[in-house]
Amino acid sequence: MAIILKGTPVVTAMNRETAARCQALIQQGVRPALAVVRVGAREDDLSYETGVIRRCEKVGVAVRRFLLPEDAPQAALEEVIARVNRDPALHGCLLFRPLPRHMDEAAVRAALCPAKDVDGVTDASLAGVFANTGAGFAPCTAQACLEILRHYQVPLSGARVTVVGRSLVVGKPAAMLLDRENATVTMCNSRTKNLPAVCREADVLVVAMGRRAAIGASCLRPGQIVVDVGIHVDAEGRLSGDVDFAAAEPVVEAITPVPGGVGTVTTSVLVRHVVEAAERLR
Repeated sequence: MAIILKGTPVVTAMNRETAARCQALIQQGVRPALAVVRVGAREDDLSYETGVIRRCEKVGVAVRRFLLPEDAPQAALEEVIARVNRDPALHGCLLFRPLPRHMDEAAVRAALCPAKDVDGVTDASLAGVFANTGAGFAPCTAQACLEILRHYQVPLSGARVTVVGRSLVVGKPAAMLLDRENATVTMCNSRTKNLPAVCREADVLVVAMGRRAAIGASCLRPGQIVVDVGIHVDAEGRLSGDVDFAAAEPVVEAITPVPGGVGTVTTSVLVRHVVEAAERLR
């Protein structure tokens, strides 16, 4: 049976470190603060926002919310972004996406100051990840994958790592972060020829396809570490991932659960980014 790489111990360790860094800043007269910018009231956005606020409160980060109605004009949102950019007391910004269809999301993302882009949504932040310049911040979910592997002391240097999925939110930045750890990274997608054989070659398999149970027993072998980024809700409200957990758990060495894995860590990464942004801007 596989070792279950739960997110809770990772979160506990991260929160302890982040709280100490936040307190050090407060003692210097700087209160790290996050701007939450939301247009409309999607149920999943509201749920994530609640989790972010709770996590911020837990470590001492202040939160200011900027809420706009679903039918707000783009100019109104761009003015909010401009206010966040100008305010030295706001160190990070969480912009909920996707935006309503009448808005130009690319233009809004471009308007956000990269130094305050703690969720890794701007082109400048992604460029920093790909070029390893230290500018901006990595997308939080991609960083969460790495935090789990680090916490559980999974050897990455020289390891064969396969990332299944090529989005700019997870797949591509995760591949770049793992490359920094001196892993040999293969990036795949749904059209990769003989995908199961490629997956079986991996020592570490990171799956972010966006397809429920897309990775089954044919893609797995004993000794692998599997990080499942996917999250899906069935008709009965049960959560599952991109990996067929029932098929994987008897085979692989270790696997992240869904729920309770990568998603649990993502919020802590976001909050730590806010504190780090405050440290950079002080």
